[in-house]
Amino acid sequence: MRLRNAGRVLGALAALTALPLLAQEAGSFVGVNDPVNFFGRADPSVRKATAMVNGDVITDTDVEQRLNLVLAANQGRIDAQERERLRLQVLRNLIDEKLQIQEASENEVTIEPAEVTEALNRVASNFKQTPAQFSDYLKARGTSAMSLRSQIHAELAWSRLLRRRIEPFVNVGDDEVQDIIDRLEATKGQEQFRIGEIFLAATPENEAEVMAGAQRIVDQVKGGASFIAYARQFSEASTAAVGGDLGYVQPAQLSQPVQAALANLSEGQVSEPIRVQGGVMIVALIDKRQALTSDPDAAVLSLKQIGIDLKPTTPRAEAERLVRTLQERTQTMGGCGRAEEVGAAIGAEVVSNDEVRIRDLPAPLQAMMRDLQIGQATPPFGSPEEGIRVLVLCGRDDAPELAGPSFDQVYAQLEEERVGRAARRYLRDLRRDAIVDYR
Repeated sequence: MRLRNAGRVLGALAALTALPLLAQEAGSFVGVNDPVNFFGRADPSVRKATAMVNGDVITDTDVEQRLNLVLAANQGRIDAQERERLRLQVLRNLIDEKLQIQEASENEVTIEPAEVTEALNRVASNFKQTPAQFSDYLKARGTSAMSLRSQIHAELAWSRLLRRRIEPFVNVGDDEVQDIIDRLEATKGQEQFRIGEIFLAATPENEAEVMAGAQRIVDQVKGGASFIAYARQFSEASTAAVGGDLGYVQPAQLSQPVQAALANLSEGQVSEPIRVQGGVMIVALIDKRQALTSDPDAAVLSLKQIGIDLKPTTPRAEAERLVRTLQERTQTMGGCGRAEEVGAAIGAEVVSNDEVRIRDLPAPLQAMMRDLQIGQATPPFGSPEEGIRVLVLCGRDDAPELAGPSFDQVYAQLEEERVGRAARRYLRDLRRDAIVDYR
């Protein structure tokens, strides 16, 4: 799995199982079959909204504003029960961020405010907004630029700390890199999948609980919630920072259970929870392509559109006559060179466009354009409201063959994977030693 941002390692989905109680003998833990008598009661319905993490405060406002970021990404498609579950996960994530910032500070890692501002401005530009407009956008959704700045600060600090404390001790062999490149070349032309992933760690003791939580995520995503938002908040894979995007992979790179799940998915669909080694996985199929070959849907077409607008009062018989006329004249006109002449003869408008990618066309037209020859025209299409249209293919620039990853790219990917595993262990140790007081 690729580590796209080493500074983002998120908390687990499932609630922590009961902590082992120290037995009378030093260093010994209570066994699974030992009797346990509780002196008091934990009420799971109580949601404490603030916490002290090694003395640093997380306020109710912090939780609400971060939660509203997630809700905005899901466009409000979250019910009340799911909202409470998301609140708990947000609190866990905020605790992790405090630990990351504290550890970075202990190691004299500093992030300048200007760096955070620059990153925030990039986010605003992705929304095609100015920083001021983006701030208003966030405020209108019950959150703030300050909340997002805090998250960016934690990610930058953790990433810089890992570069200092972890990356220098991660080794990747040249022979490992070359082996991967050779295997990729050997699979040229085979199908690749671009998938999104959500990985939830599980043990035999809590697997049922984690599976139930994974099923709730699947149900929410199938109901219209954002897979990307859930991946960022819940996934424990290194791809969480990029919304779970694993990129293009060969089936052979995936476990058998994941391969089997992908075989039943169409593009845009999400799988049911999958039991994998170490936990539970949910995958979304984003795209398919042939490995190291040109993408036919990336071809750029030169087109002429011949169209006739219809009036609301046009009789059905007249509309059908116009469709027949348009089809007869465009199928026999001999290519694009006579498009204007034919258009003028039948009272149609001709519009040219030399920069149309196949994938930007509606799906039915994509399928037709893949096989259309230069000079050929599509059958008429359209509606009474939009008019009747025909597209004539004047030229096609096929996409070049995809180049395989370079040695440096493969090396960096392997290095990031190993840094990611080490980062998860690092954060696990910080959690274990932290003093967290829920208030």
